[in-house]
Amino acid sequence: MDCLTLKKSNCVDCHKCIRHCPVKSIRFSGGQAHIMNDHCILCGHCFVVCPQDAKQIVSEVEKVKVMLQGDDPVIVSLAPSFIANYNDVGIKAMRTALQKLGFTDVEETALGATMVKKDYEQLALQGTQSVIITSCCTSVNLLIQKYYPDLIDCLAPTLTPMRAHCADIKKRIPNARTVFIGPCVAKKDEGQRSRDLVDAVLTFEELSEWLKEENIEIVLDYDDDDETRARIFPTATGVLKSMSREIRHKTKYRYMSIDGVNNCIAALEDIRTGDIKDFFIEMNACPNSCIGGPVFEKYHKSPILNYASVVNYAGHQDFPVTDSSWSDLRTIFDDLSENDIMPTEEQIKEIMGKMGKVTPEDELNCGTCGYETCREKAIAVFQGKAEVDMCLPYLKKKTESFSNVIMNTMPNGLVVVNEQFEIQQINPAAAKMMNIRPSMDVTGEHIVNLLSPEIFYQALERKKPVERTEYLAEYEKYFNLVAFYNEPTAMIFCILRDVTAEAEEKERRVDIVRQTSEIADNVVDKQMRIVQEIASLLGETAAETKIALTKLKESINE
Repeated sequence: MDCLTLKKSNCVDCHKCIRHCPVKSIRFSGGQAHIMNDHCILCGHCFVVCPQDAKQIVSEVEKVKVMLQGDDPVIVSLAPSFIANYNDVGIKAMRTALQKLGFTDVEETALGATMVKKDYEQLALQGTQSVIITSCCTSVNLLIQKYYPDLIDCLAPTLTPMRAHCADIKKRIPNARTVFIGPCVAKKDEGQRSRDLVDAVLTFEELSEWLKEENIEIVLDYDDDDETRARIFPTATGVLKSMSREIRHKTKYRYMSIDGVNNCIAALEDIRTGDIKDFFIEMNACPNSCIGGPVFEKYHKSPILNYASVVNYAGHQDFPVTDSSWSDLRTIFDDLSENDIMPTEEQIKEIMGKMGKVTPEDELNCGTCGYETCREKAIAVFQGKAEVDMCLPYLKKKTESFSNVIMNTMPNGLVVVNEQFEIQQINPAAAKMMNIRPSMDVTGEHIVNLLSPEIFYQALERKKPVERTEYLAEYEKYFNLVAFYNEPTAMIFCILRDVTAEAEEKERRVDIVRQTSEIADNVVDKQMRIVQEIASLLGETAAETKIALTKLKESINE
């Protein structure tokens, strides 16, 4: 079962997880991150840094609830860092709260830590190993098993405190079921690999949500016991501090503590050279050890307060535990390494070319893709862990190239200004329209030096496109202007179209209409005059005829 999963709907292809993954165990495909479980050391960095909460820790709460319904006693092994996560609430208060959930009993994992540290002391006294690396941190164990299998012999062949304690519980209590609760994601993987000892693993976050569901409050009940020295285990140098100084002085080893995955990797590289001898190294994947674990770091970022809580709660004497035999605490760490196929130089060169890395100058090694160098990224692409487009400079150049092609070839002019109305960009078509010579640089100048700023003001104010056609006397041209504000870029874009020919054609047509109208009016006027003249002549002739006929009639009558 996977311990970390991805909520695909939340993944926004930001590559932040791969940038922070110390072993690059995240594969990108289709713009989505996929955790490669065979390569992952479960340090929890991706869970902590994911801005969209796309990484989720797989919960075993339901499994534990089913266990509680059975007849077998269910015992909790509670990580010693609980005192920091639950704000100085002691083991008695935690036991009371967890028993309300149905657990039979709650014990401190520090009991197992005491057994483990005693075994470390015996290993140091024997001195058979040139280098001893503590095996308490599961992520460190996975790091060595998967990436430094040649250094497995340096790991102390000792169970982790979780497994040692759960083994002790099962030995003391017949048919007991064990549930470990702590701040570590990697413990879930360890629990799955040792189901004979650990039946389930929960995180502090899962426990807190469960208690909230059941409306169970943890009542402050601080207890003080001096025989609790191993409670110091979850702090940096905690293992070394719990070991007997007298025994340490008798051994050949120099003792040191290293925390943080990157520091651990650097130390393992040193050890791999073979020049490091007679060192006993406490190694922790999380900064500040377990109190800097994934759940602590994401939800409980108080390194000083957390340290103070653990130190104040720890006693000065060992837990009264029964001495386990040598064989009870021994374990064998398997080689879990994966041999990825490496590309040839020709294949790397081909992939680099697809990423636009043709010359050494193209290799920025900026790390935005998550890989230290462009070459590492190319190898990851070959192995199917990364995509070519996971390169910000490449995408930027590709976008700029695409944008420049459009800008430089579009027939319309384009002027881009910022909210201060300063020119940010102008394409060749617009420069030609406004008679701007190639040698002139108008970038940064106020738009008033080129165009009337009124339409830009309106576009910014209205937040919607504004269109107008006007004659610009300084250019002796008519322009159709469309300005609009782009909120994501905080830029105002203005598209210019030279409509001088159209405007002149329109004027010519208007002039023709005017002239035609004038001619028609002249013709009508002339015709009216002719009609009037004809009417006048006809009127005169009719009058004369009437007079003549009247006189003729009178003569006849006479």
